[in-house]
Amino acid sequence: MFRMLFHIDYENQMNISKDEAWFRVCVAADLADGQLQKHLAGETTVVVARAGDEFRVLPPFCPHMAEPLYESGICKGGTLTCSKHLWQWNILTGEQRGPAERPLLLYPSELRGDEVWAYIEEELTYDFDEEDDDDFEW
Repeated sequence: MFRMLFHIDYENQMNISKDEAWFRVCVAADLADGQLQKHLAGETTVVVARAGDEFRVLPPFCPHMAEPLYESGICKGGTLTCSKHLWQWNILTGEQRGPAERPLLLYPSELRGDEVWAYIEEELTYDFDEEDDDDFEW
């Protein structure tokens, strides 16, 4: 009888799921409540947001003017706010709040043990309008 032992290097493991569109994104304990972190899931850059015990995985940019949410996003009380123009969303559903004119796109995600995984069949992107250069009139 043989006993086979092996080590899985989770730091460098892109995908150990049977479905190749599921990617390990990060360790849940690495995010505090309300924190946003930029990660690479396969070849796709994403942001992971923590709201209490819930985790959401989203594209890295605000749907308004491509502001990097991992730099200017504020997640508090279940609301994600882009501090550039104050667009807001329910972080759990992606629904608009406040002045936001577009919903927030979310990747399907789940907690597997202590890891956040995301289903990324294709990169989620926004169409940025040239007319959206600035909503403010001076």
